[in-house]
Amino acid sequence: MARRATPHHPAVLLPAFDPDDGTLNAIVDTTKGSRNKFEYDMRLGLFRLGGVLPAGASFPYDFGFVPSTLGDDGDPLDVLVLMDEPAFVGCLVPARLVGVVEAEQVEEGETRRNDRLIAVAAKSRSHEDVRSLEDVAANTVHEIEHFFVSYNAAKGKTFTVLGRGGATRARALVRAGERRHDRASGTARRRRA
Repeated sequence: MARRATPHHPAVLLPAFDPDDGTLNAIVDTTKGSRNKFEYDMRLGLFRLGGVLPAGASFPYDFGFVPSTLGDDGDPLDVLVLMDEPAFVGCLVPARLVGVVEAEQVEEGETRRNDRLIAVAAKSRSHEDVRSLEDVAANTVHEIEHFFVSYNAAKGKTFTVLGRGGATRARALVRAGERRHDRASGTARRRRA
């Protein structure tokens, strides 16, 4: 039997930032209010169910990944997108980075960085004035951090918040994730500043 090339969803072939307007390309894999956690399966080239949150728990905002990036955990960088209404699995959401929750995750005795980028949908009406993490209510940011701590605890992992960073720090982490991705995939691309 002939081996087929690995299929790819078009979203994973996008750059991290749109070359025309500089917005972050965020791909939603789990929608706000969902107990189902979906994830993109690179081998199959499609989104699949990765798990289900306990009763009473759900994602506080749309959650996904930044294409053409790679985090310390071996997956694309995670991003939580604040927007007016939930999108759908696989949706491309042009967004602006407003900050990052820097964190470590312990799984099977191994500690790795697993930061959570925070972005706002570029076309959001409810969050149109949010330009930095400081513009997000402190209680909301605390609830986001608590969600990830409890979400990981339910999966037998420890998620420790190390601190928060602004848009500049978040952008630097995305650029570092792009470099890791390029090294891992053996590609180099020209980027806009």
